Amino acid sequence: MPSQPPHHLAPYDRNNIFARILRGEAPCTRVYEDEFALAFNNIHPAAPVHVLVVPKGEYVSNADFSASATDALIAGFWRAVAKTATVLGLDESGYRLVANHGPDANQVVFHFHVHIIGGRQLRGVSGRGPVPSDGG
Repeated sequence: MPSQPPHHLAPYDRNNIFARILRGEAPCTRVYEDEFALAFNNIHPAAPVHVLVVPKGEYVSNADFSASATDALIAGFWRAVAKTATVLGLDESGYRLVANHGPDANQVVFHFHVHIIGGRQLRGVSGRGPVPSDGG
């Protein structure tokens, strides 16, 4: 049974592109995979390195994932995010993690996922704007 997401997002759609990728019905360029997550290259990269990490399960958003996933899946997923960054060689230079929640955050695919973005100096919060004067 699909999970019912909190915060008034639509129910999980088993035909979303990430669900199809997880089932092997749609192609992707795999970067890392384990029992908890699959990481693959973003087809519309915002930086030289832009990988998506999706948990293996039906979760619409971070709120849904945090409320519904088992503790083992939550821990395993976040470890997979870190392992993916290591596989990508980003540990020393740095990277950004982004997870969009809902339409106002520009979430396009309603399967919870984290973007790992790196491979160049990222400016501002979005990675594209000016560097904040406070160094933050």
